[in-house]
Amino acid sequence: MNKQSDFCYGGQAVIEGVMMRGRNYLAVAVRKSNGEIVVKKEPVGSITKKLPFLKWPFLRGVVALCESFTVGLRALLFSADQFLEEEEESKLSPWESFLMIGSALVMTVLLFIVLPLLGRMLFKKFLPDDLFWGNLFESLLRFVILIAYIGSVSFLKDIRRVFSYHGAEHKVINTFEAKKEITVANASGYTTFHPRCGTSFLLYVVVVSAIVFSFLRYDSILMRLISRIVLLPVVTGISYEIIKFTGKHRDFFLWRWLALPGVWLQRMTTREPDESQLEVAINALEAVLEEDAPVIVGGKAYVNSEV
Repeated sequence: MNKQSDFCYGGQAVIEGVMMRGRNYLAVAVRKSNGEIVVKKEPVGSITKKLPFLKWPFLRGVVALCESFTVGLRALLFSADQFLEEEEESKLSPWESFLMIGSALVMTVLLFIVLPLLGRMLFKKFLPDDLFWGNLFESLLRFVILIAYIGSVSFLKDIRRVFSYHGAEHKVINTFEAKKEITVANASGYTTFHPRCGTSFLLYVVVVSAIVFSFLRYDSILMRLISRIVLLPVVTGISYEIIKFTGKHRDFFLWRWLALPGVWLQRMTTREPDESQLEVAINALEAVLEEDAPVIVGGKAYVNSEV
C-alpha cells in the first residue's frame, strides 16, 4: 500500500449503506430499493492541518471523535434523505437536523452520565462507605446500560440491517488491510470484527472512565456530574490512544488480548452481510481510494488523474 500504509481507512454503516473515509475524501454508498447504488463523494478536511499541535497524542483523540461525529452525521443524513426521497417524503430541514443532533447528545448525557449517577444514589445505602466503591458501581451501571441499549435496539429490523452493513464495512476494510484485491468473494472470507471499531471504542471509554473517575472525591451530585462532563475529553483521548495502539499492533498477542473485549462486544453490533451489502461497502471504499491514489491493492491500481 506504499505511502498509504500509515493511514487507517475506516467508516461506518448508515441507512442501507456504508460511509468510508480516506485521507482527503469521504464517500457514502447507498443502495436504493430499485437496486441502484448511489455514491456521494465530498472532500473532508481536518482542523489538524491548520493546528498541527492537535495531532499530539491524547489531543488527537478528542479531535478525531468530534470530526467523526460530524462526518458520520452528514453521511447518515444523506442516507436518510435517499430513503425519504423514495418514500416521497420531504427531506430533513436544517432545523430538523439540528433537533436530531441535539436530541442525540442530550440522550447520550442522560443515559451514560446522569442515569448511572442516579443509580449510584439509589443504591448508596447498599455500598461500602467509600467513594472508590461508589465510583466503581457507577461505572458498572454505565457498562450495563451500554449493553442493554445495544441489545434493545438490535431487536429493531432496520437496526439489524444497519448492523449487517456494519459487518460489510469491517469485512471490506479487513480485505483492504490484508492487501488483497477488494472483491465480494475475497471480502466474504474475512471477519466482521475489527479492532478499531467504534463499538470497541465505546467499551474502552467505559473502562477508562471507571479508572479516571475512581480518583475523584466529590460528595456533591452536582460536582460529580460536572466533573464527568469536564473529564470526558480526557477519557476520550486515552481511549483513542488505546484503540489506535491495539489496532496497529494487532498481531502481538498481548495487544490482541487487550482488544478481545471490544471484539466480543462487536458480536452485538455486527452481523454477517449478504453479497449485495458487501458490494455497497466496496463501492464506498473504492470511491475514496480513487481520490487518495495512487494506491495499489491486490495488484489493482487506483489512479487519480489529478495526482
